[in-house]
Amino acid sequence: MSTSKNSFGSQTTLTSGGKTYELYRLGALASKGVNLSRLPYSLRILLENLLRREDGESVTAEDIEFLAKWDPKAEPNREIAFMPARVLMQDFTGVPAIVDLAAMRDAMKLLGGDPQKINPLQPAELVIDHSVQVDEYGTANSYQLNSLLEFQRNRERYAFLKWGQTAFDNFSAVPPGMGICHQVNLEYLARVVFTLAADGKTVAYPDTLVGTDSHTTMINGLGVLGWGVGGIEAEAAMLGQPVSMLVPQVVGFKLTGKLREGATATDLVLTVTEMLRKLGVVGKFVEFYGAGISELSLADRATIANMAPEYGATCGIFPVDAETLRYLRLTGRNGEQIKLVEAYYKEQGLFHTPESPEAEYSATLSLDLATVEPSVAGPKRPQDRVLLRETGASFAKQLPNLLGPNANKNGERQVVRWEGEGGHPAETIDAAQGVHEAGPTVSVKERFKVDVDKYLDNGSIVIAAITSCTNTSNPSVMVAAGILAKKAVEKGLSVPPWVKTSLAPGSRVVTDYYEKAGLLPYLDKLRFNVVGYGCTTCIGNSGPLPTDVSKSIEDHGLVAVSVLSGNRNFEGRINSDVRANYLMSPPLVVAYALAGRIDHDFDAQPIGKGTDGDVFLKDIWPSQQEVADTIASAIDSEIFLKEYSTVSDGDANWQQLKFPTGDVYQWEADSTYIRKAPYFDGMPATPAPVEDIASARVLAVLGDSVTTDHISPAGSIKANGPAGKYLAAHGVKPADFNSYGSRRGNHEVMVRGTFANVRLRNKLAPGTEGGVTRLLPEGEGMSIFDASVIYAERKTPLIVLAGKEYGSGSSRDWAAKGPKLLGVRAVIAESYERIHRSNLVGMGILPLQFAEGQNVESLGLTGEEVFDFPGLKALLDAKFANGRTLKVKATAADGSVKEFEAKVRIDTPQEIGYYEHGGILQYVLRGLAKS
Repeated sequence: MSTSKNSFGSQTTLTSGGKTYELYRLGALASKGVNLSRLPYSLRILLENLLRREDGESVTAEDIEFLAKWDPKAEPNREIAFMPARVLMQDFTGVPAIVDLAAMRDAMKLLGGDPQKINPLQPAELVIDHSVQVDEYGTANSYQLNSLLEFQRNRERYAFLKWGQTAFDNFSAVPPGMGICHQVNLEYLARVVFTLAADGKTVAYPDTLVGTDSHTTMINGLGVLGWGVGGIEAEAAMLGQPVSMLVPQVVGFKLTGKLREGATATDLVLTVTEMLRKLGVVGKFVEFYGAGISELSLADRATIANMAPEYGATCGIFPVDAETLRYLRLTGRNGEQIKLVEAYYKEQGLFHTPESPEAEYSATLSLDLATVEPSVAGPKRPQDRVLLRETGASFAKQLPNLLGPNANKNGERQVVRWEGEGGHPAETIDAAQGVHEAGPTVSVKERFKVDVDKYLDNGSIVIAAITSCTNTSNPSVMVAAGILAKKAVEKGLSVPPWVKTSLAPGSRVVTDYYEKAGLLPYLDKLRFNVVGYGCTTCIGNSGPLPTDVSKSIEDHGLVAVSVLSGNRNFEGRINSDVRANYLMSPPLVVAYALAGRIDHDFDAQPIGKGTDGDVFLKDIWPSQQEVADTIASAIDSEIFLKEYSTVSDGDANWQQLKFPTGDVYQWEADSTYIRKAPYFDGMPATPAPVEDIASARVLAVLGDSVTTDHISPAGSIKANGPAGKYLAAHGVKPADFNSYGSRRGNHEVMVRGTFANVRLRNKLAPGTEGGVTRLLPEGEGMSIFDASVIYAERKTPLIVLAGKEYGSGSSRDWAAKGPKLLGVRAVIAESYERIHRSNLVGMGILPLQFAEGQNVESLGLTGEEVFDFPGLKALLDAKFANGRTLKVKATAADGSVKEFEAKVRIDTPQEIGYYEHGGILQYVLRGLAKS
């Protein structure tokens, strides 16, 4: 850590627990006329970051003064350099980051530098949580079988990560089967106050982070400032590059009152998401305040903070207060550390109490918690909240837009209502039978002696998953699900056999308190057996549906439904057979699984027939008191201490895993999981000058709300797609294809899956779905990847045209890396999601934005034009001294020309350097090689 210039005299000491710490006191700014109490909590955290790191270059006294005198109404126009205390990764996004670091070591060697200089300079923590799939479900062996399959499929990746643990300094990994990244961060990794020993002193400062997953914001519930960035940006942070950011506007969200009976934290967050989406908070911080926050548990706050990406904000933060300290004690944090947290935040004026003055905000919203009603969100977006009582009517209204290509081909469906007849669930599969071969699960007819084709119709629920850190971190909703299951079983209810049920806790603590409360047997009875500890259905690892369920959906073009306690429900994400996906609380997941249909009216219709007749939802819904009593009796710090004391050890599979050694990775030539990243191939020591883009062709014309799930490879790999054909050509059987996420360390697979989402609609190839385009000027239809190969042979640069909110959703680095490797040089969109725009620049792709009121349609563009971007070189050479507007020239086949202005969305001076070097990694590598 470099020593601050300390222009404001803020350097002082703090004694806590008999130890003396150095800190940079915010109160020192008062002598400069700064009223700290008017500043939002989150900006004061940023202010400390600048005070501590003032060096006169990346952080100046003027930067500090500007932030201290923040104007809440001003548009963001000043860049600051934020250095997070640490970087958090999950394995989907973390593996390519470590692959890039390994490739950088190779490149450093070729440039004549020392490969061992390539290390995380900030602590980097990776949790392996995204690779477990729900192949087996509804049996006592579900966890064991899924775990064994996970290791069989991911041996190369996991061995690579174990190599990384030994090769890189400042890097640690939590093995698979321990929990979900953000829940482990909340319950164990987060420090709240960070300390660093240097030059005989120990400096204390706020724990801050960036993460390679958009839901990094979950930690905001603990008062820790952090947010998701692309893997590209996170790698730069690991290598000591500050995160360049514009000083944001901050929206205050005032909470009052208390949740009423029947309403859950999930209902609250869906309400908050809808409200903030309507306001528009993209690129802004959201800060929660008001008397209502004291009525929310830390877990409730974390649930709200988790979904900041869904409401569009950079972060959604709560202050540190007495509840924070209570949670740290509950989760078994060190007593000295808890004392330091309290002392530090009080010394800095950051400890919130009911008497704390309200800050000034750029805009405010307010919500009385008592008005929150039971809700779900769907069928395609997390912000599309629907009141529980109106879900059936909403689904019926949405149905025409959801129908599949085979819909009604056999006329109207005549289906039978499920009444529980037709045999009983099969006995638990004997472990001696071994692991099932990866692929479609056994049919419902084989397992339950039920012909599902008689029962399935539009609206039938085929997946019900308690999943995702959003809710599995929250004991109140998890316990509610367990109590509801207990009451349902006691009344004789069962789940229809076609519903694929699963329970994927975000940490082993959940199953501990379920067992202590005696609730696990009831969840098991309803086939909500534990399938794994990781991000399963929410990330698209739902596994295949039973073969006869899948066939019935395909044969009749049915709109089958998933219900999940997750945070994402975008098209094509959960399962390729499922066209409607609804987010909801864990107890509602269980309730809908029992009902079997999304259009079930819980007020008017019984949820099922029990041993004593009709049972309604109100008969089995747990009260707040029941939930609170169970939590009080079943959860204590001993559970957390027990589970996290061995969290780094992993299971026997992990401990026995063999891995290579050495400072430079020995790439396996025949690996289909881990390949050397190509970004540094042939890279000269100095970058070539930026040139204008000329004679570019359009690869895709896309509409509004194209998410990173549409762009980046995710979910299962189709055998007939370019990635499937590549794997088959390399001797991989379809049963062993695994998911795109698991193969993110192989760019050959990933580039072939870019823009290959089954629900992507490319207007350049009308009437199609999936990764299809037309090769121009011939007009021949083919896959986007195959077209890109031909364009590359012709040395034709490529562009993408898009609508509003391009790149929304998860912070996927491959949504930028994939287009880069396809040959995309620029994107022109109406607007961008914050992280994705940054990632495009980080990969050397030019993000351009249509002028206000203009778009593809208004300009009459077809995508068949040839595009030129004259003046790009001059703009960059002048560092945007003459503005950021670039003239775009589109020439049609008949020679007619359309010209329009587009804004260059390289937003900060630092990003100019990244773009000029061809990307952020090349920029960092050249800098390290020179030093």
